[in-house]
Amino acid sequence: MDNGSLRRRLRTRGTSRTLLVALLCTALAAVTLGTAAAAEKTDVLRATLANGLRVILVRNTVAPVVTTAVNYLAGADETPDGFPGMAHAQEHMMFRGNPGLSADQLADIGSLMGGRFNADTRQTVTQYFFTVPSADLDIALHVEAIRMRGVDDEQAAWSQERGAIEQEVAQDLSNPRYLLFTRLQAALFAGTPYAHDALGTRASFDRTTGAMLHAFYSRWYAPNNAVLVVAGDIDLQATLDEVRRLFGEMPSKKLPPRRAVNLRPIAAQSLGFASDLPYGLEVIALRMPGIDSPDYPAVEVLADVLSNPRGDLYGLVPQGKALFAEFALDPLPKAGLGYAVTAFPAGGDAQALERQTRAILAAIARNGVPPELVAAAKLQERREAEFEKNSIQGLATVWSEAVAVDGLASPDEDLARIERVTVADVDRVARRYLALDHAVTGVLTPQGAGKPVASASFGGQENISLGEARPTPLPRWAETALNRLAVPPSAVHPTVTTLANGITLVVQPETVSDTISLYGHVRVVPELEVPDGQEGLSQVLDQLFSYGTERLDRVAFQRALDEIGADEQAGPDFAVEVLAENFDRAVALLADNELHPAFPEKALEVVRKQVAQTVAGQLESADYLAGRAIRKGLFPKGDPMLREALPRTVDGLTLQQVRDYYERTFRPDLTTIVVIGNVTPAQAQAVVERHFGSWAASGAKPNTLLPPVPANPPSATAIPDPSRVQDNVALAETVGLTRANPDYYALQLGNNVLGGALYSTRLSRDLRMKDGLVYSVDSYFDITRSRGLYVVQYACDPANVSRVHDVVVRELDAMRQGPVTAEELHRAKAFLIHQISLSEASLQSIAQGILRRSELDLPLDEPTVAARRYLALGAAEVQAAFAKWVRPDGMVQVSQGPVPR
Repeated sequence: MDNGSLRRRLRTRGTSRTLLVALLCTALAAVTLGTAAAAEKTDVLRATLANGLRVILVRNTVAPVVTTAVNYLAGADETPDGFPGMAHAQEHMMFRGNPGLSADQLADIGSLMGGRFNADTRQTVTQYFFTVPSADLDIALHVEAIRMRGVDDEQAAWSQERGAIEQEVAQDLSNPRYLLFTRLQAALFAGTPYAHDALGTRASFDRTTGAMLHAFYSRWYAPNNAVLVVAGDIDLQATLDEVRRLFGEMPSKKLPPRRAVNLRPIAAQSLGFASDLPYGLEVIALRMPGIDSPDYPAVEVLADVLSNPRGDLYGLVPQGKALFAEFALDPLPKAGLGYAVTAFPAGGDAQALERQTRAILAAIARNGVPPELVAAAKLQERREAEFEKNSIQGLATVWSEAVAVDGLASPDEDLARIERVTVADVDRVARRYLALDHAVTGVLTPQGAGKPVASASFGGQENISLGEARPTPLPRWAETALNRLAVPPSAVHPTVTTLANGITLVVQPETVSDTISLYGHVRVVPELEVPDGQEGLSQVLDQLFSYGTERLDRVAFQRALDEIGADEQAGPDFAVEVLAENFDRAVALLADNELHPAFPEKALEVVRKQVAQTVAGQLESADYLAGRAIRKGLFPKGDPMLREALPRTVDGLTLQQVRDYYERTFRPDLTTIVVIGNVTPAQAQAVVERHFGSWAASGAKPNTLLPPVPANPPSATAIPDPSRVQDNVALAETVGLTRANPDYYALQLGNNVLGGALYSTRLSRDLRMKDGLVYSVDSYFDITRSRGLYVVQYACDPANVSRVHDVVVRELDAMRQGPVTAEELHRAKAFLIHQISLSEASLQSIAQGILRRSELDLPLDEPTVAARRYLALGAAEVQAAFAKWVRPDGMVQVSQGPVPR
């Protein structure tokens, strides 16, 4: 669960909205009385039940998967004064038990169906998502119907959950980007419900009771205050009938009045924070019109125009004045935030960058926007709207966004509004809303972390009882379906061809949208292939690809992409996404960039300086030092993974060294290309051969296989990070097996008993559900062709680092010393087998899965092979694999934050 404040609060569409997340981390035609509305499309069915529940069903056959999204129209805006996180706390408690469904039952059901269930609380809405195999849709609907009828909100359960949610608060308060965001929000929306986000505070949670939470639920959780979206491989009418049966008898409620948003004048001010980032951030925040405003579509286009790589704002990057530049929107119904976000190197001049950014925004407000960039923005929105059809969970999200958050009829209405925007509209909103005299400026200034210090690795012996692995009876409506295990049908059915130059071409035709995507990967291992003394070469090369081709300079190349609405990137991982009608032209541009990059000398000077500055900042940053400490603890002296770029190694790089490295490492016979979308194998092969067929390799293939590593000794290191109030902890060790070893599957099963399958795992029950020591805990095996790691990650208060460590070690020992229970084994098998279908619920995830298997030299049908292996394995084999490969006393512990006590 998350509060969504820095992730899903942003608009789903538009790169300008999503990139802010990285830097700072769509008239409903319905009828009453339960009759279905006439759908505007044959794949959409809508109804409003007699109790007011709005239902939207969207059929999509990407995979035999379905996502349910229940959107309650209550979020941070509806919280009582003094309790800003109450909606967020209630979201958490929806997983702690409901009449007819215990917390253990819900956790087990979620794991048995593949573990894709989550929730978030936003400014105006609280959302609950459940992604399951289509055959289990009825179970997901049962769960959400029970939770809409009532919630336990028992004080004892809240006392346990409060510890977990307070760890989430500590997690966000340890993020300087989050702190800056909340301060900007408070400054721009002072005196309104928008002045605080949904997260909440430790102090308010300490004053919150189960009875208060239940009162909040009783006021706001009602069918007439909810929108249910179901998207995926469904029978529309049968699904609507089941929704009526499960939800139709619930009574509606009289809803309380909502607080008015009375905006005050903005007082310009500047905010500043120290940051553990390796670079600085300069943010100019402006109040923008809300989603309800007729000006909002034009502001959406303005944001895209400002972010276009051909625009003056992004132009700060190739001029060497900024490491990054972007404009982003965070809209709310009555008002929104617009951000000009730029990055500068540690020690850089933030004030100079602010002056340059302000000058660019002022010029846009004064002179207007280039008409061709408006056309490009609108074409990009059309492409993105079509690509939304390529993901089942994505469809549920964009429909929820459009109807529950934006108050629109559908995502198509958002696109239709954008299509009507004119250049004059964009110029008008630029003049009105780029009001720099009322801007709030925020700066995150990098500060170096303290030197790594040895820490108490394993603490004292806390008297903590481990969670019991006891059977949990399932409800009758879930038991039969969830106890069946079988190899699932796969959505992967490609045609594979090896081209004459050695490229492996994989084509998967799909007709869910009129789009085609190409994803490619060149097997390049910089740790092995960059010459000694040239560390940082691969980073420089990666950035130089954005400077155009031998035929088209940076601006001309972007113009060519804009003309067809293509989204493209080149490098060792290359891709292009485009509407089907422009596939040939898009691949031509991608191939020109990948095979004939310009590598201009002036660009090298800029990029080399930027990379050197970034590297210098990284060497002082806590994140980098923590990662470095983990690698030094795991790998022996001289291991390729211990190589690091330094400012001097980057400063000495020449254009010839860049070209030589590119020629040696970028080879067609080390490349896999996946084409997926509305295209036949023959058509895809013809296009790829036409544009990539001339690519030729010379010389022997380079070595791309990292050497095996020995077992590491235990160690513990603390990275002091004054910007954090919570410790981020990683426990890791080397594992001697490779991906080809059959024990991999037994280890995966055991890990999903221990910590890799959400709330029903041993670690989650011990550390989160029972004692509230952590917000989340995760464990995973990272096994490659030649080496492997086992990792456990968590975040907690400094005083509990060793306590949590001891629980992890003892649970690992328990996995080695005795067999898992039959119920745990069944649950782990069900989780992993259902995950196969869920991992194929979007065209991008299908393509990325194919590329990952190719990189690991696995057959493309490996998920089906894995399912058969999982079904055949027993508890004794899981125990034997853990006893053979996992060393509880061999963990490297690295903490980042206050030094553990």
